[in-house]
Amino acid sequence: MGPPDSASWQSHLVRVQAEPPIWRFGDLWLRRYRAADHATVLALHREGLAQVGLRPGDGVYYDHDFFRMEDIYLRNDGEFLVGELGDRIVAMGGLRRADLIPGGHARAFGAYTPEPSALDAVEMVRLRVLPAVQRRGYGAALVQALEERAAEYGYRVLRADTTELQTPALALYRKFGWTETRRETIGGIVNVYLEKPLP
Repeated sequence: MGPPDSASWQSHLVRVQAEPPIWRFGDLWLRRYRAADHATVLALHREGLAQVGLRPGDGVYYDHDFFRMEDIYLRNDGEFLVGELGDRIVAMGGLRRADLIPGGHARAFGAYTPEPSALDAVEMVRLRVLPAVQRRGYGAALVQALEERAAEYGYRVLRADTTELQTPALALYRKFGWTETRRETIGGIVNVYLEKPLP
C-alpha cells in the first residue's frame, strides 16, 4: 500500500513516529518543542494574545512558563508541540500537569509547584496558530494530537481555559466535546474554563 494522496493528508492527522512524537496533517508537521524554538514560540504566543487584545499586566496574560519549558512541560508528564510548514513554526500547543500552575490571578505571577502527584488532570494550554495560516485545521490537528498524548500518559481529565474574547478557541474546544465548567472575571476579562473526560 502506497502513501496517502495529498487530499487525504489534508483531512487526517497521521502519527508518523511514536517517540519523540511526530504527526503530519497535510503540509503541517507536528513535533516536540526544542530549546532552539524558544524565541519563535514566545513570539507566536505574544502575537496570538495581541490578536485578541490581551497584553502584559492585564492579569490574564503571562509567559513565565516559556522560560521553564523543560520543567513545566517536558520533564513532568507533559508535552509541548510545535507545528511547522517547511522550516517555519506556525502553530503550537502544550500539555502540563494541572497541579503545576495555579489557576486564576495567582497564575499570572509565576507560581510553580513541582510536587509529585497522581496523574489525574492535565491542562491543554498555549494553543496558537499564526494568523496568516488560521482556518486550515491546524488548531484542530493540535488538539487531536495533544488529546492523544494525554491519553497515552494516563490522564483521566483534560482541562483548559481561554478568554471570552478567543471565540475560535472556544469553538474548537466545543467541537472536540469539551464542556464549560465555570467563568471568572480577571482584570475585566472573562476567563472561560473547560473540561473533558478521557476514556
